[in-house]
Amino acid sequence: MDQSVAIQETLAEGEYCAVQGVLCEGDSRQSRLLGLVRHRPRHGGQEHALFLYTHRRMAITGDDVSLDQIVPVSRDFTLEEVSPDGELYILGSDVTVQLDTAELSLVLQLPFGSHTRMFLHEVARACPGFDPATPDPEFLWLSRYRCTGPEPEQPQPLGWDAAPETGPRRSGIGGGVSDFDDSRSDKKGLLGDPASSWGQDTPDSLLPRQNKSKSEITDMVRSSTITVTDKAHILSMQKFGLRDTIVKSRLVQEEEDYTYIQNFRFFVGTYNVNGQSPKEGLQPWLSHGIQAPDVYCVGFQELDLSKEAFFFHDTPKEEEWFKAVSEGLHPDAKYAKVKLIRLVGIMLLLYVKQEHAAHISEVEAETVGTGIMGRMGNKGGVAIRFQFHNTSICVVNSHLAAHTEEYERRNQDYKDICSRMQFCQVDPSLPPLTISKHDVILWLGDLNYRIEELDVETVKKLIEEKAFQTLYAYDQLKTQVAAKAVFEGFTEGELTFQPTYKYDTGSDDWDTSEKCRAPAWCDRVLWKGKNITQLSYQSHMALKTSDHKPVSSVFDIGVKVVNEERYRKTLEEIVRSLDKMENANIPSVSLSKREFCFQNVKYMQLQVQSFTIHNGQVPCQFEFINKPDEASYCKKWLNANPSRGFLLPDSAIEIELELFVNKTTATKLNSGEDKIEDILVLHLDRGKDYFLSVSGNYLPSCFGSPIHTLCYMREPILDLPLETIRELTLMPLQTEDDGIQLENPLGIPKELWMMVDYLYQNAVQQEDLFQQPGLRSEFEHIRDCLDTGMIETLSASNHSVAEALLLFLESLPEPVICYSTYHNCLECSGNYTASKQVISTLPTFHQNVFNYLMAFLRELLKKSAKNHLDENILASIFGSLLLRNPAGHQKLDMAEKKKAQEFIHLFLCNSP
Repeated sequence: MDQSVAIQETLAEGEYCAVQGVLCEGDSRQSRLLGLVRHRPRHGGQEHALFLYTHRRMAITGDDVSLDQIVPVSRDFTLEEVSPDGELYILGSDVTVQLDTAELSLVLQLPFGSHTRMFLHEVARACPGFDPATPDPEFLWLSRYRCTGPEPEQPQPLGWDAAPETGPRRSGIGGGVSDFDDSRSDKKGLLGDPASSWGQDTPDSLLPRQNKSKSEITDMVRSSTITVTDKAHILSMQKFGLRDTIVKSRLVQEEEDYTYIQNFRFFVGTYNVNGQSPKEGLQPWLSHGIQAPDVYCVGFQELDLSKEAFFFHDTPKEEEWFKAVSEGLHPDAKYAKVKLIRLVGIMLLLYVKQEHAAHISEVEAETVGTGIMGRMGNKGGVAIRFQFHNTSICVVNSHLAAHTEEYERRNQDYKDICSRMQFCQVDPSLPPLTISKHDVILWLGDLNYRIEELDVETVKKLIEEKAFQTLYAYDQLKTQVAAKAVFEGFTEGELTFQPTYKYDTGSDDWDTSEKCRAPAWCDRVLWKGKNITQLSYQSHMALKTSDHKPVSSVFDIGVKVVNEERYRKTLEEIVRSLDKMENANIPSVSLSKREFCFQNVKYMQLQVQSFTIHNGQVPCQFEFINKPDEASYCKKWLNANPSRGFLLPDSAIEIELELFVNKTTATKLNSGEDKIEDILVLHLDRGKDYFLSVSGNYLPSCFGSPIHTLCYMREPILDLPLETIRELTLMPLQTEDDGIQLENPLGIPKELWMMVDYLYQNAVQQEDLFQQPGLRSEFEHIRDCLDTGMIETLSASNHSVAEALLLFLESLPEPVICYSTYHNCLECSGNYTASKQVISTLPTFHQNVFNYLMAFLRELLKKSAKNHLDENILASIFGSLLLRNPAGHQKLDMAEKKKAQEFIHLFLCNSP
C-alpha cells in the first residue's frame, strides 16, 4: 500500500514527498516510514531530506504518522546497500542499507520490491554531489518541523545499533552517484535479515528471525550468479529506453518458442486461529503425509482479536505464528522465506525450497482493508505476487465479512480486493498489475460463506451421514459462483471433508455457545490458471487451538521454464529485427475518442469512460504529461488508467478515464470554485501531443458541505439553485457570531439528524455498530435520500447508515471541533470542566452538533450489553473524526492521539 499520501499531509505547502519507503518490522525493532522530501528554495535549486516517521497502524492519513527524525541529504550524506561477505540471499528478501552522515550512522531494512528500488534511485538523484559551483544546501526550511524522537546528533537513534565500521560489502549511493539498479558491479544480492550488520554486541531481543527458528530455515539462499538464461531476473532488472522495452515486449510475445512446462508442487493452507497463540505443533497440517512441497503458501486470519490490533498495527502474534510455521515445514527439505505480509490479523507467508530461490523474482506484496470506511483491516486481503521461472503467480489470503445474511457484503469485499489490490511493476513506465493479470492465481482464506436454508440440526445430521454433496447444494459460495457474482473463472476442488467452522475451542464438538452457530465451510482454497492439478483438498481435525479447523490443498502447477539455447536464438532474432527498425518514422497513433462528458457526477460514485489508442507502424511510448505550471497531469477527481505505457506496431490499448469525487474535492465543486472541466495532454515519446477534453456536471451533496452551510439550507441541497449553494458554501464560518443572521437557520444539519434518528430508532442494540462496514450500493441510496430530502424512502442496513454517518463527519471541510480549538482540547483532555469550557467556545452550530452526537453515543452505551460497544471503542472511532489536526501543521503523535481519545471519552462518561 502506498503510504506517501499520509507523509504528504504532514508537509508544509510547497514541499513534496517524492517517494516513500517502509522499514520492515521484526522482533523489538519498530516499523518506520521513510519519506524523501523535496523543497525548492526561493533562490532556486532543490534541497532534500529524509523524514523518518513512527506509525502504529497502516498509514492512511497524516494522523496515522508521527515525525521521529529528519536527516538532511547534505554533501556528507551516503546511503549504501550492505551485504556481508560470503552470504547468499533470496530475491524477495529485505534490502539492508547503511545511512551515514557526519552526525549519525544507521542500519535500515527496506522491503524488497520496486517501491524500494525507486526509493533508492530517487535518493541517489537527490544527493548534491561534489560540484564546487553548486552552493551548499542550507536546510533553513527544516526548522518548522518538530520531531518526537532523538536529536540528529545522537549516535544511535531509534533504538537501533550503529552499523559496524568494517565487514559488509557495499554498493554506494551518495557522493554524486546518480543512478542505481539491480545490476551491481559485485554481482552480490541483498540480505534478508543479516546478523552481521548489527555488530557483535547485539542483544538477544534484536537477533534476526532465522536465529530464533530451526537452523534449516534461512532467508539467505539466492545464488549470486546472473546468467543470460535467467530470463525472470533479466526482465526484472531496471531498464531504460525504448529499445529495451521493445525487446522485453517481444520476448513475452514469443515466450512459447523458448520455454517448456515443468511441474512444481505447491502447498496452500489457510487457518483462522481465533486470536489464539500457537498451542500445538503445525506438522499435522503442514507436512504429515505429503512429499516435501517446492512452494509453501500459508495464510492466517484472526491472528489477533485485541482492540490494539484492530485500531493499530502492532501484534506480538505475528512472530509466534511465523516461528510455528517455520518449525512445521517439511523436514525433508530446506526452505527459504520469500515474504511475509500482514494486515492486522490477516497474514500470508511464502516459502520456497532453497534450490528454487534463484528462480524467484519480481516479488511484491500489498494489502487491502475492507473494514469500516474502507480503512480498518479487520477484514480484507493480503497478497504476494512473484515470478517463478517464467510464470507469474499471485497468492491472495482474504478474510471476508461475517454472518450468514451478509453474503452481499462478502461479494463486495471480494470485488474490492480485486479492484484495489495493485502491484507496482519494476518498470515504472508500466501500469500496476492487478490480481487478474497473472498466469496463476491461488486464493485462500476464511471466505465466511455459510450454509443457508437449512436449520442447525439438519446440517449436523447431513454431516453425520457424510452427505457432503447434499449439504454443498446449500453452500452460499457455490450459489454466488454459479450466479457469477464472485470468483468468476476460478475452480474449487470437491468438498470431501466436514465443515471447518464452528467448533468449541480445544475439541471436535460443534459450537455449544449461546449463539450455536450452524456448521459451515468458511475456510476455502480456489485457483485460476492453466496447467494446475489439485492433488488433495482436506481439513485437519487434529488441530484444536481454534474454533476453525485448518484447511490445506496440494497442487502440481506447470511452470514455464526457459530453454537456454532457444532463448538465445529468439533474443538474437529480435535484436536483428530491431536493428532494421532503427531510425524509423516518427510514431503516430489514432484515438477512438477525444471528448468526454461525465453527466450528473455524484459524491463517491465512480464514473468511467474509455477510449482506445491505436498505434501505427512504429513502436511508441505514451504518457499523460503535466500542463505548464500544474503539479499533475489531471485534476484530483480524475485519473487515467493506465497513464503511461508502450505499444508495439499495429497494436492497441484501452485507456479508462476514472472520475471520482471524494472529501478532498467535493467542497470546491459544491462552491463552484472547481468544475468538472479539464484538458489532458497525451504525449508520444519522439512524437506529437494529443489533447483530450473532459467536461461534465457535479450534483452538489451534503457530503463535503460545511456544518453552518447545511444549517442554513432548510431545503434539500438538490432543490436549491446552484448560485444559492455557492453563496452558502463560501459563507465564512463565523458569520453566525458576527451579528449577521440569515433567515431561520436549523440547529443542526437536517441530514445529520436523519441519519442519527434512523440509528436511534433501529440500531441501538445492533452488534458491531460502527465497526462493520455497510454496502456501497446502500451508501449511494442513503446519499441520494439525504440530498433529495426523501428520508421516508430510506431503506438500508444499520451498518450502512452508521458508515454513512462516519463518512459524513469525515467529509466536513471544517471538523465538528474546529481546527482553531484543536490544541486547547488536547491540553484539557484530562479535565471535564475545562473541556466543556472549550466546547462552549465553538460556533453555535458546531456546539449543537457535538452535543447532539455525544448524547446519541451515550444512548448507545446504555445498550452495551446488546451492542457490545464501550467508551474506548467509540472514543477511538469518533476521536479521529471530530478532532482533526489543523491542515498544514505537524500531524499528531501517539500521545496526541491518546489525548484526543481521552477528550471524547470524558463526554461519553459524563452527562452534561
